[in-house]
Amino acid sequence: MAEGTELVEESAKQDMPRVVAALAGILERVAGRNDAATTPAELAAAPASPFRAMTKPGISVRAYAARIARFAGCSPACYVVAYIYLDRLLRRSRRCLAVDSYSVHRLLITAVLSAVKFMDDIRYNNAYFAKVGGISLAEMNYLEVDFLFGVGFDLNVTPETFADYCAVLQSEMLCAAAPPPRLHYCCLSEDDAGSSSSLREAAMEAS
Repeated sequence: MAEGTELVEESAKQDMPRVVAALAGILERVAGRNDAATTPAELAAAPASPFRAMTKPGISVRAYAARIARFAGCSPACYVVAYIYLDRLLRRSRRCLAVDSYSVHRLLITAVLSAVKFMDDIRYNNAYFAKVGGISLAEMNYLEVDFLFGVGFDLNVTPETFADYCAVLQSEMLCAAAPPPRLHYCCLSEDDAGSSSSLREAAMEAS
């Protein structure tokens, strides 16, 4: 847990927290890999999801994460927890939810919103997060509900789990120039718990 605490404390002192840059790096790499691996036919046949935008957002994942970090005012620990929640969502989802350029931004803003509500006593409301994320309040509310059902309302994070994901993020910082993970769909059904398709495993594979 000491290493995880060090990462969070160092991030709190920076304009662009290291933990945010590491998380953005993982998501950007996975989304880029999935974009390259998806054919137009597969894209057209992708399962419907409230997290999938009709068009690709005109902002990079890193810039979007930086925007959230700048305006959301949440603690660095929230980004570690958001990473854990994203992994849980992708593991539990019974539908194939691809982390690509069409979905990664909405997944990120919703995961951070869910994490900040669980972690921080003082926080902005959904209307503010919707403005930060560039979506409507109604959409933000809907995404939050869908996300919570997607993770089975499993929001508790043990110190051991927190430290494990901090270690992955620290590895990401050291291996930022590594080739992208071999990953197509970040999707697991509950019956496929042995598969290597989570965000955490993708990041570890890249390192």
